[in-house]
Amino acid sequence: MMFDDPKVQAVHLAYEVRNAAEAERVRTGGVSGVDIRDELLLPVGTEVGQLLHALILARKPRRILELGTSYGYSTLFLADAARAVGGTVITMENADYKQAESRRQIAAAGLSDHVDFRLGDAVAMIAADDGPFDVVLLDIWKELYLPCFEAFYPRLSEEAIVAADNMIFPPQARPDVRAYREAVRAKGDMQQVLLPVGSGVELAVKWSAGSAKL
Repeated sequence: MMFDDPKVQAVHLAYEVRNAAEAERVRTGGVSGVDIRDELLLPVGTEVGQLLHALILARKPRRILELGTSYGYSTLFLADAARAVGGTVITMENADYKQAESRRQIAAAGLSDHVDFRLGDAVAMIAADDGPFDVVLLDIWKELYLPCFEAFYPRLSEEAIVAADNMIFPPQARPDVRAYREAVRAKGDMQQVLLPVGSGVELAVKWSAGSAKL
């Protein structure tokens, strides 16, 4: 089974059912996913969720930053792993109705004690937190990837992991994706790799010892 806790399993299954119904609505309902994107779950997907879960179990972070709570799909994976390692997920969202739904789902999964929900402008909220951040998930609107990165970069712990989703798909996001990747590459202490998992996940690690670019 994907999750050991049956309550977490049940919430994940409900998310998958919702995602399948929404995909069918877009496919057959004559609506554009772009036009109704705020209504859609738009999940990272099970494969990416499992990758994030495994990274947290291996890294054992104290503080995990999620940028873009949305309806809580990825938060579920992060929080389940955080509980296992004694960490906390700090998740940031700008839409109150999305956060409210995420709170309900995380409570149903029994993971509320491991999630710190924050509502508002992501860049401002990052600036108000001294850090450090040990793991970061970037899954916010793509035009915010670069300003968010510049905000949290000074607050990354040594050997922090940054996971950025949607680095391959959708194609219309590529200008913002390129700007983000170039900014990461410009930092002398960030090592990065692009993985063809889900819609494309780029992992970047803060590693001061690698600043000489071996």
